[in-house]
Amino acid sequence: MANPKIRLCLVLHNHQPIGNFDDVFEHAFQDSYLPFLDLFESYQGIKIGLHTSGPLLLWLQQRHPEYLNRVRSLVSEDRIEILGGAFFEPILTMIPSRDRRGQIQRFTDWLNKRFDTKVRGMWVPERVWEASLVNDIAQSGIEYTILDDYHFRCAGLGHEDLHGAYIAEDQGQTLRVFPGSEQLRYTIPFRDPLETIEYLREIADTRPNSTVVFADDGEKFGTWPDTKQHVYDNGWLRSFFDALVANQDWLQCTTLSEAADHAPARGKIYLPSASYREMTEWALPIERQQEFDGISHEMETDWRWPRIRRFIQGGFWRNFKCKYPETNEMYARMMYVSNRLESATADWDSNLLDQARDHLYRGQCNCAYWHGAFGGVYLPHLRNAIFHHLIVADNLLDQASTEPNQSRVEAADFDFDLSNEVMLANPHLIGWFRPADGGHLYELDVRSIGHNLLASLQRRPEIYHEKIRRGANTDHDSAASIHDQIKFKQEGLDSMIAYDQAPCKSLVDHFWHADTTHEQFVQCQTEALGDFARGAYECTLRRSSERNQVLMNRTGNLAGHSVKVTKGVTLESDGSSMMIAYMLENLPQDQTFRFGIEFNFAGMPDGQDDRYFSDINGENLGQLGQSLCLDDCRGISLSDGWLGLDANLTWDQPGNLWSCPVGTVNGSEGGFELVHQSVKVLPTWQIQGDENGRWIVRLQLGLRTNKPAPEVDASALEIITNS
Repeated sequence: MANPKIRLCLVLHNHQPIGNFDDVFEHAFQDSYLPFLDLFESYQGIKIGLHTSGPLLLWLQQRHPEYLNRVRSLVSEDRIEILGGAFFEPILTMIPSRDRRGQIQRFTDWLNKRFDTKVRGMWVPERVWEASLVNDIAQSGIEYTILDDYHFRCAGLGHEDLHGAYIAEDQGQTLRVFPGSEQLRYTIPFRDPLETIEYLREIADTRPNSTVVFADDGEKFGTWPDTKQHVYDNGWLRSFFDALVANQDWLQCTTLSEAADHAPARGKIYLPSASYREMTEWALPIERQQEFDGISHEMETDWRWPRIRRFIQGGFWRNFKCKYPETNEMYARMMYVSNRLESATADWDSNLLDQARDHLYRGQCNCAYWHGAFGGVYLPHLRNAIFHHLIVADNLLDQASTEPNQSRVEAADFDFDLSNEVMLANPHLIGWFRPADGGHLYELDVRSIGHNLLASLQRRPEIYHEKIRRGANTDHDSAASIHDQIKFKQEGLDSMIAYDQAPCKSLVDHFWHADTTHEQFVQCQTEALGDFARGAYECTLRRSSERNQVLMNRTGNLAGHSVKVTKGVTLESDGSSMMIAYMLENLPQDQTFRFGIEFNFAGMPDGQDDRYFSDINGENLGQLGQSLCLDDCRGISLSDGWLGLDANLTWDQPGNLWSCPVGTVNGSEGGFELVHQSVKVLPTWQIQGDENGRWIVRLQLGLRTNKPAPEVDASALEIITNS
């Protein structure tokens, strides 16, 4: 009797996000993508599936077209099958259906032309799945996709059911879905190749004619910590390929399309909303995540745990928008642009609309919208890139409109919380205010450079902070899964963990005891008086042809006194400064408080001499990483030579100026590190009421760019449409 055969489909997912540094792209290319291809080419009997995300493909097209030409040759030899997806790697459940279909169809067309192929399958970013995706994916011309076997276990299937494709359906549309093996995700490339072969041999013996799928990040073959030496220098990948060739009498390395054509589907299935297992744990609120982690560790030695674990599920991806409000801010800005684009009429400039759509799609790239073992939302350069493309798209829509109105003030529920936010805009700036939450200025767009000066991040607890406090560290003799590694990229991180008491936004109103110190402010150890930092403000809008204004007020409790705070922000129809006025009423005349107005400036990092503070006389006060405590002060300037931006904040009541950098201690694939998020700047005063119980201050925030407004670069769009 002939040895039973099974099909093994090896699928690599190569991805770099929008906004990642050029040297990171190059490093991944040299350490992962290129050496893998170099070795793979010589193994004629092995086939793979390859998904390369749009941002990475466009970079390769410009920097290493010879690599893509080699891939194209292997496609023509039927050695590589190209998988499609959404062009700029969004979480599909996060974007409107129209954008899902648009991204998938645009990417399919690009891939078909560039590689002279016919794309049939696609990669689902981060395997974030909801059943309604079937309809959009199938209508976009895709025949199959891959999800983790975790999704199938959540639907009630057992291990013996996970070796072949199933049919998913929604609204009469069908899609073939392959389960990707979690077992192989953890053995490849971290365990001896023979362990994988033995696992596959067991399946071949007990369930012949099965299809087993390995689908995971290509970066784990060289870019992940310690894997380059392990995979290439120590010969793991060559040994693995040799083992596959040596067992070809019963193990067939094939593509997903061939498996779809020659292996019948195992049946129909309706998969629940899920992503890969680790992602569901990361999406939980921190308290539940800690509880989940503790229970899992308690149970892992219990003989019943393997049977119980299949019924345990973590959280839901969309709740990252609740866990990290900054994610919801990016999402809301993206939806605003997408909705504007959808409402464009036929008489708008079609070329500008195409460019705006391209920037919108780039602004949907998923990596900045979540956090887990990878930096995600904690990486400012990724958040800045998202906002940059969304702001540029918004600018293009203003240009494309037949009736542009760049000077306006609008109130609407922009962030989908049933409370109105306010947008105050002119051709130079757009300010977004949240009256229902402290009356904060939560986004400030400098339009000429496409920069959100409030793309900040609040410091908050993370599950790994306790590991850092304990000083945990692990040395690995060999490469380990990225989910298991504990490494510190710098010393003293335990002393750098701090948690903000309010969002790191601007116009955050603080009342403290009169003797509160700058050191307490820096260490987030102030004792708040009153409920103004997060309380709801009433809001009035004022419009005129010369200027627009948002006026907010709140009466709240301040140490037993009913105090009213009124703040107004005025933006002229053609100016690059915001005029800000505060009036405090009903203050006691016999009691002194410290009052501070917090501003945050994001995307202006420390560590460079061309990023610095200066006083109102122009004297350089040092890099932006300095903590400042200035007396009898009336203003401060922050300059960023790389952005070409000067932010000048002045006020008419002399007081103290406090500042400090905001750094988060967070995990990434390289280990734990301190990441600069923003600069806190706080004008602060010792105040008490005058004879009428009032205190008034006027401020001005001027934003000057010393670089010309960039012309829209259409070259990337041409690459997409003409390649």
